Amino acid sequence: MTLHHGSCHCGAVAYEADIDLAAGTSRCNCTYCRKTRNWGVRADPATFRVTRGQPAAYGTDGTAAYEAANLFCPACGVRLFARGNIPEMGGLFVTVAVATLDDVPVEELIAAPVTWCDGLHDNWWNPPDEVRHL
Repeated sequence: MTLHHGSCHCGAVAYEADIDLAAGTSRCNCTYCRKTRNWGVRADPATFRVTRGQPAAYGTDGTAAYEAANLFCPACGVRLFARGNIPEMGGLFVTVAVATLDDVPVEELIAAPVTWCDGLHDNWWNPPDEVRHL
């Protein structure tokens, strides 16, 4: 894992966390991910921290069992990360939006494996039939 830094468009909110892009990223076809064009990567919850600003949350605060929140910059609106506690996903998690990472070379992004998830049909552990529109 490597300590990476990320931020929103305007720079009001920033974060850092240990992330291993080579371990894989994910894209989903649920309505939220589809509309936000989300491409996520898991971060180590123990090392994740907001280093500047205070993100706003859509959803719960992401700390109670079976809850998750999508956090974004209240100034520019860029979605930065999601966090939550979902036992089926291994418990506590943080998933950062790959597009918000500031210090990852393009070559590393290109090489990062992508797992497709069929969240639209609650079939999370299998890829959807079509991904070209995502």
